[in-house]
Amino acid sequence: MNIIKLNAIDSTNSYIKKLSNEIAIESYTIVVAEHQTKGRGQLGTSWLSEKGKNLTFSILIKFKSFEVQNQFYLSMAVSLGVIASIKKDVSSSLKIKWPNDILSGNNKVAGILIENILRGNFIKQSVIGIGINVHQKVFPISIENVTSLKSISGNNYDMDELLRDLIKMIKFYVSYIEKKEFKTLKNLYINSLYNYNKPTMFKDNRGKVFLGKIIDISESGRLVVELENKKTCKFNLKEIKFASS
Repeated sequence: MNIIKLNAIDSTNSYIKKLSNEIAIESYTIVVAEHQTKGRGQLGTSWLSEKGKNLTFSILIKFKSFEVQNQFYLSMAVSLGVIASIKKDVSSSLKIKWPNDILSGNNKVAGILIENILRGNFIKQSVIGIGINVHQKVFPISIENVTSLKSISGNNYDMDELLRDLIKMIKFYVSYIEKKEFKTLKNLYINSLYNYNKPTMFKDNRGKVFLGKIIDISESGRLVVELENKKTCKFNLKEIKFASS
């Protein structure tokens, strides 16, 4: 495992992408930073992290034959790997908030950002940015519904050990992609999905609030929601969110 440690960087995702363009680096090269000045989340949001308190890193994974149409399975695999690693010392239930935030109860403990580099209809390699709130206990007032492993478990963590275990578990679940065991991977993801098959209030991109129930994830990663009238609709990330978020 090739691990590059940095004191501070704007974004570990940006750093590892630039590095991979300049030199040949092996699959599962990891860049970990004690502090990110411009960490990024989904949809262009910022990932704010107190220096030295959390685990912020990126992984470069190369694929031999991974079709673009199956790209959401990588999101499933990484989410499952993160949960499998961090739940070992956590008594509370951890769930995946679609598409790939990790929640303890209703509070976010980890986030994932995946950027794919394509070659034709195949994913050549992926850069996966992961931020895990580890020891931080105080967060900006502007950030709601957030927690950390320390707050949940009361434990102190060895960051190097946590990182190694995270990579081990991510590799394990990514192997389902390499073996093309997509059905198994999806079942595992669905079983860990936040509010799956439960009546939930949603808000669409026009601000309309409605009641629905998550019943599936499409092959392209869209959220399949059953409405009160039993009609089903599929939503992309920018089209829907939980009404409470």
